[in-house]
Amino acid sequence: MDESLKIMGFLAVLALCSSLLPAAESDALSISANIQAIHTPFGTILDPIFAAPDSTQITGYTRCGDSAIWTGHYLAAEAYRYKVTRSDDALANAKRALNGLTMLTDVTGTDLLARCAVPVASDYAPGIAQEEAGNGIWFGSADGQAYMWIGNTSRDQYCGVFFGLGVAYDMIDDPDVRAQAAALATRLLQFLEAHLWNIVLPDDSISTTFLIRPDEQLALLQVGRHLNPARFGSDYSKLASEAPLVPVAVGVDSADSSSSYFKFNLDAIGFDHLLPLESSFFRKLFYSAAYDTYRSTVAGHQNAHFNMIDRVVRGANRTRDAQTAVFLDQWLLRPRRDMAVDLHGTVPVCGDQACDPIPIPLRVPTDFLWQRSPFQLTGGGSGLIENAGIDYLLPYWMARYCGIVNP
Repeated sequence: MDESLKIMGFLAVLALCSSLLPAAESDALSISANIQAIHTPFGTILDPIFAAPDSTQITGYTRCGDSAIWTGHYLAAEAYRYKVTRSDDALANAKRALNGLTMLTDVTGTDLLARCAVPVASDYAPGIAQEEAGNGIWFGSADGQAYMWIGNTSRDQYCGVFFGLGVAYDMIDDPDVRAQAAALATRLLQFLEAHLWNIVLPDDSISTTFLIRPDEQLALLQVGRHLNPARFGSDYSKLASEAPLVPVAVGVDSADSSSSYFKFNLDAIGFDHLLPLESSFFRKLFYSAAYDTYRSTVAGHQNAHFNMIDRVVRGANRTRDAQTAVFLDQWLLRPRRDMAVDLHGTVPVCGDQACDPIPIPLRVPTDFLWQRSPFQLTGGGSGLIENAGIDYLLPYWMARYCGIVNP
């Protein structure tokens, strides 16, 4: 069968399924309950490894190296859920995520953010240590418990945490949550500033630096001055002289729309606070120019998460918002396990990628769908790893908050 006929037939079935399966609160609540049940064994997000594709027996945990960033996204999701529903469960989940992020900062002993931390006594610690050996294994304690923690912390871990802290501060009116979010942001920012925006490990080695990304420095400080204006207001104003460099940094990202696609998620979550909170007309001109460059690159990628960030930054758009609701419906048709995918012969291919954005239900299984290229043809694993589903929760509750979808 011709490739174009195959894809047309699939899209017809997909349209029918989408019309019968609206994005539902029950799906979001089920995902949240499952995250609490098996994806937060030590307080932050991890993905379980099962004995077989059809088994419910957990034999280990994986993706520890990205636990901080996805816990930040999960905190944001539950914060939006709380704003919409005032649910005690959502508040409790947000508090657990915030406590987990605090633990990732306590355990290093220096206010450095760890990628992940696992109790030394856990049966899962040896497997995680083997998988994360390349990032470096360190040891510390938090709340009187001995932990193994993962180093080589990257910029994306910080960006994800600050995104979550900013959203939690805005969406949750609980004074304890707001105070804890502000205190944690203060500790993390003071560490970065004290080390001249380098991420410095306890042995004084540098895992990476923010010096090459003025846009990310400004995004973190924008959240910092929002949560603690007395401490970071003047720091932001001083650094804001680098606002003209923001379009340059984002322009480099946008020059290549396929490789290292996760960079667009970092751009998106940075703009979530950087632009809406900006009060200076001239700085806003530079930020808006950078955002327009980023958005023009990803606007056609059928990305519910990026669309919701665009709603926060640019406001309502009937066409985009209607598409977002459809994309959320389509996410529900995806498998939750990391089954192997090869779309050669299923979608039209241009070089080493799809010619057009791949339909959402067909895309390669991954930890957070919206940070992966929609043109990726192959990937996945053996069906043993379950994805957490934060890539549904976050845009769903943002869409609920904005009135784009109904319960």
